[in-house]
Amino acid sequence: MAGGRRSLGRQFGWLWAAYGVSTVGTMLAFDAFPLIAILVLHAGPAEVSALAATGLAVGTVLAIPLGPWVEFRPKRPVMVAMDLIRFVAVASIPAAFALGLLGFVQLLVVSVVVGTADIAFRAASGAHLKALVAPEDLLVANGRFESTSWTATMIGPPLGGFAMGAFGPVTTVTADAISYLLSALGIRAIGGKEAPPPARTGASARLRRDELLEGWRHILTHPSLRPLLFNTILVNGLIMTTAPLLATLMLGSLGFAPWQYGLAFGAPCIGGLIGSRLARRLVTRFGQRRILLASGVLRACWVPWLAFIGPGVGGLVLVATVELGLITCCGIFNPVFATYRLEQTGMDRVARTLSAWTVASKATIAILTALGGVLAGLTGPRTAIVVAGVLMLATPFLLLRSARTPSLGPEPVPSAG
Repeated sequence: MAGGRRSLGRQFGWLWAAYGVSTVGTMLAFDAFPLIAILVLHAGPAEVSALAATGLAVGTVLAIPLGPWVEFRPKRPVMVAMDLIRFVAVASIPAAFALGLLGFVQLLVVSVVVGTADIAFRAASGAHLKALVAPEDLLVANGRFESTSWTATMIGPPLGGFAMGAFGPVTTVTADAISYLLSALGIRAIGGKEAPPPARTGASARLRRDELLEGWRHILTHPSLRPLLFNTILVNGLIMTTAPLLATLMLGSLGFAPWQYGLAFGAPCIGGLIGSRLARRLVTRFGQRRILLASGVLRACWVPWLAFIGPGVGGLVLVATVELGLITCCGIFNPVFATYRLEQTGMDRVARTLSAWTVASKATIAILTALGGVLAGLTGPRTAIVVAGVLMLATPFLLLRSARTPSLGPEPVPSAG
């Protein structure tokens, strides 16, 4: 049966629905914080980059001990709690705006809270997914999440840009807050008995330290996951570094309207939808190793072209074309990579591994975004984009190291405790 038509059960359906509504809300509010900082608080390139970097950096530090905390608890209550925390935090922005009290510091605080809760939610949801579906269905499930993500990204930013222009700058933030509440309700509706968390075998200081480091130890001692970690965090960091720089360039000196900015990044997401739908077929035909390597290498070739953006229709077409190529490659790579990472991780360390991975990714994004902001402040956003693009071209060498490791078969699942 085709992967797109296979039923994964009612419980997965509710998890997928919760993910979908939350993702739609997030994509409606695509780059809402930088846009509010630019359009409402009149922030410059350095401040916009600092907003993105500070939220990630502080949230990442606060999230470091969350891996073990999530690992040894039932996952659904953790996911619901993180959704409710994000709802309250994000809803505070339109409330403060309505009262005339919104400031840059509040944006920073909310970004920290949301970033921390995101890490805990991702760790819990990844562990829950592995327990919820059969191993042979993991790629199908991850493909559906990836497809949903790119569909939401395709329609969300243009609608969000229109909503911001028509109804004010915090409209989409309100929708994002509501989406977290609906996600929590969806997770509660999954029903049935959740698989019990791994058993904890003691409470000594040394054991707790070992628990904290287990995710990192698993990644850094694994011959394929280690180079994949460095590749993915650098690629994601460099892509995200360009986001505030492009926002500043397009909405500032190039004079694009918010809806044009949203359209330039939303329409190309059809490539992500196509890529995620093709991922399972490509793996079946060519194998997991080849698809990871090919799509991973190709996704590194697009960012340098963003430095040539100009005003008018030509600039929009250039951004849309570059984003289409980048997103199509990412749409293939991401579900294959996410499936492989789960296959190589035992059930007793999934949450800690995913938490460590997300912490590393967000920390890298924070560092590179901050450096990009400093460089943009000194030389201008276009030069900073060039530097990010050149660095991106070097990332495939890490994938080549991963490709030389032994076969990509699933790792035996160790016993809990």
